[in-house]
Amino acid sequence: MSGPERLGLILLLGCSVAVAEPDLARQQELSNLLKHDCGACHGLSRKGGLGPSLLAADLAGKSDEFLVATILQGRKGTAMPPWRSMLSEADALWLVKALRE
Repeated sequence: MSGPERLGLILLLGCSVAVAEPDLARQQELSNLLKHDCGACHGLSRKGGLGPSLLAADLAGKSDEFLVATILQGRKGTAMPPWRSMLSEADALWLVKALRE
């Protein structure tokens, strides 16, 4: 395998790992986190509270990348904490997809 082919394979494998969905048990944990932890600030119905609304219509103009970064890094100057110590990028992406449904 040549250098460029090897690099392409490494990038392909890295991408597939980065976007792998959490397993079903982790998805249940994430659903509970979304309802209880996120709901504590964004409202149990996700219509907003201390934090803004997380309804799909209100997230429509925001990219997945922006929302994942917000979840993982938090928002300076707001009550939104960083969740990177508890969530992976795959977890955060799963949460974004769940919010869009």
